[in-house]
Amino acid sequence: MKLSTKGRYGLKLMVELGANSTDRQISLSYISEHLGISESYLEQLIAKLKKENLVISKRGSQGGYLLAKNPKDITVGNVLRALEGSLAPTKCTGEGTYDCSLQCGCGGKCVTKSVWEKMRDGINNVVDSISLQELIDDYNEGKLEVI
Repeated sequence: MKLSTKGRYGLKLMVELGANSTDRQISLSYISEHLGISESYLEQLIAKLKKENLVISKRGSQGGYLLAKNPKDITVGNVLRALEGSLAPTKCTGEGTYDCSLQCGCGGKCVTKSVWEKMRDGINNVVDSISLQELIDDYNEGKLEVI
């Protein structure tokens, strides 16, 4: 599985919001300048994050964006799934009603499906075990940079 820029940049956006918006809203123009990501692309990402109730917006001259929840309660998995959709490596192991017996002709007896299910479960376990707060703490302590 390969993450697109939506997931990678969206996670950076969330760290930036969490690290800088504890007492005020942060504008997308500030984030765009700081991360070097176009403001129009950030608008697309923020719309998806807002739809999933991960960020909230405040209007007005002092407006901007804030995390909708405590960063301890937001996982990397929440962010990635909001932006990328399912993290499953194949359609037959993702969410939904995909019938692999109709699509690949395996009759529901695919010899490799258990491999893809284990990969899906492993990916989900890892990303769901890392909170946004952990990334923010590492960033604030200078261990990591948002680049």
